Amino acid sequence: MSTPSTRTSTGTAATPDNAGPAAVPAQGGGPSGEHRHGAVLGGLLTLPLFEQLCGVLGGHPYVKVVVDRHEGVWHVLDSSVHSFHVNYIATEVLGMTLDELDADLDGFNHSVYHDPERRFLLGVLSLHTGGDAVPQDRAAQPFMVLETTEADTMGAALLTEFYTEVRAHLDEALALAVKPANHGQENAVAAVPETDLPRAQGHELFSAAPFVPLTLGTATGRLRRFADEDDYRAARAGLAWYDIVAMPVVPDDIPRIAGLLNAQPTTPLSHTNMLAAGWGVPNAIVRDALDRIDDEKLDGAWVSYEVTTEGARLERTEEPADLTEPAWHTQRIRIDAPSRDDLPIVPLAALRTGDRHAYGTKAANLGELHHVLRNGSARLTGYYAVPRPPRADLLGHLATRLGASGQGEELAEAADGFLARHVKAPEGVAVPFSLQQRFLDSSPAIQQSIGKLKMALELGAMDAVDAVCVQLQHLVRTTPVPDDMARTLDAHLVRHLAGAQRFAVRSSSNAEDLPGFSAAGIYESHTQVTDLPGALDAIRQVWASLLSPRSVRLRHEAGISLDDTYMGVIVQRYEPSPLGGVMVTCNPTNRADFRNVYLNCAHGSTAAVVDGSTLPMQYLYNTVEGGGRTLSLGAADTDLDVETRERLARLALAGRLLQSHFATDYTFAAPLDVEWLLTAEGRLHVLQLRPYNA
Repeated sequence: MSTPSTRTSTGTAATPDNAGPAAVPAQGGGPSGEHRHGAVLGGLLTLPLFEQLCGVLGGHPYVKVVVDRHEGVWHVLDSSVHSFHVNYIATEVLGMTLDELDADLDGFNHSVYHDPERRFLLGVLSLHTGGDAVPQDRAAQPFMVLETTEADTMGAALLTEFYTEVRAHLDEALALAVKPANHGQENAVAAVPETDLPRAQGHELFSAAPFVPLTLGTATGRLRRFADEDDYRAARAGLAWYDIVAMPVVPDDIPRIAGLLNAQPTTPLSHTNMLAAGWGVPNAIVRDALDRIDDEKLDGAWVSYEVTTEGARLERTEEPADLTEPAWHTQRIRIDAPSRDDLPIVPLAALRTGDRHAYGTKAANLGELHHVLRNGSARLTGYYAVPRPPRADLLGHLATRLGASGQGEELAEAADGFLARHVKAPEGVAVPFSLQQRFLDSSPAIQQSIGKLKMALELGAMDAVDAVCVQLQHLVRTTPVPDDMARTLDAHLVRHLAGAQRFAVRSSSNAEDLPGFSAAGIYESHTQVTDLPGALDAIRQVWASLLSPRSVRLRHEAGISLDDTYMGVIVQRYEPSPLGGVMVTCNPTNRADFRNVYLNCAHGSTAAVVDGSTLPMQYLYNTVEGGGRTLSLGAADTDLDVETRERLARLALAGRLLQSHFATDYTFAAPLDVEWLLTAEGRLHVLQLRPYNA
């Protein structure tokens, strides 16, 4: 089974610095129009000529087009010759050298993407079939979509002119629609009648996409096809590390396996897909995957599975004569020694990053966030200071985003002020590892069960491990918290969270967010807590999640010792919110994209986003030139309003600044995973942040 992909709404147009895709070789020119090196000028673009000139991106054939408004001519570029719009314009139209172009690339980009009096209109024509973007009576017929680059500021007049020029040179048999490339263009064309400017929304194309890559990679394994979750759960205990699971949507409790294949839409930011990204296993959405597996009788067969940006490939192969252990069986995960010192419960605002050894990564990172919002940080501009050849850096772009007139100290102060105005860290307290240890030591029955668990792990008796884990979790959940510990927690809640009507109790372990080991979704959080008994119960539930069969198995497979694993707890003031979600400060489907961050949200609880119980709204926000675009409406009926989307753009920029602060090296490239909510007053609250391991 080889599945060509469909272009998702991440777009086919070249980015403003022209970091576009490699083109698929084409066959040369066509019968109409004047020919220039690697392009056809004027004339009618027919489907045969399009097929001669096109490349392929995301499974869709496409060509780049340029309208020269001064000369009254359009150019259709041969994709095998010209990968970038601006290179073609500079060298073939204006007679410049590439060195001359690179010397002022930002200025040139401004002249073609932002100048309202621009000479050139740049875009991409891609070929599609079916979907919601065309009338039902033509749903099976091919149609063209015209779009600009995501950072292009074309308004309604220029987009209409662009459409009119392309429509006049396109075979009448091909329907043509304009896809607004960003929220600014959507707003600009909202008042233009569809009869004057037919449109295909990005989320419509995304919803019809038969293929979306989630994690690129290759694997050889045994294919396991499940019709639904009941089918999967009946067989889950028998899954092996070399299995590749295909089903409608792979659920949250998947063990570590060789690959994932979803037949229905999901989001890269669900816990399941974050785990797959952290494991580095191939993962994709392929709409007709289950039918193809049935047709080719691949269920239970050994297959080679590959996910690229172009598509997903499944091919039958021979079962290996000798199953070599995967690298993650032999490459042990390094975990820093936890602090067992008897430390106090403290307010989150008192912690710094170095306190992760005693309070866990999440608690320490929230403490560090409090510090940055109070005191600023000299590191916030680091991501933008990195050279991006041919640019020396992106600091000028950041200054534009922040409204700063200069760089250096002025830009750093603008970054500090931006975060302080728009971001709020949660109020709460952090419970250290030592309190968990004191609780475990208070119960001889718990200590006896921990001894049994260690013995079962040493013997590799995984069936016994599961049984002991279940018993141990029950003991942790039901053993009373010693009175002195309960009084201590009560005193801190009175002191730091007086007036709170509801609390969120979250995990903060040292055995998560490690290089090579993602623990997304394997530890518990509770948000329905209103009083001290409820807080004590929720804390025990969080402690017990460290001992679940799944979490123990995953850590054991990674070589993380039970003796080195501890759980801190965060007790936060619960903030009611009409909107919440998750953001990663990268584009998880295209890690070469240094501009965009990926943001998911849903109305109400953020839990619905991360646990996969609802399909969220999905967005990309450009943190260099600015602007955003809607990828998917998910389960929502309508998109967010303009003001809310602008607030999310500020959240995206804040995430990029915080990525710089939390980076441990000087490339500032390691992205963050941020859980957030937007209050009714429009304030952005960061609930937790941690490294995004992919």
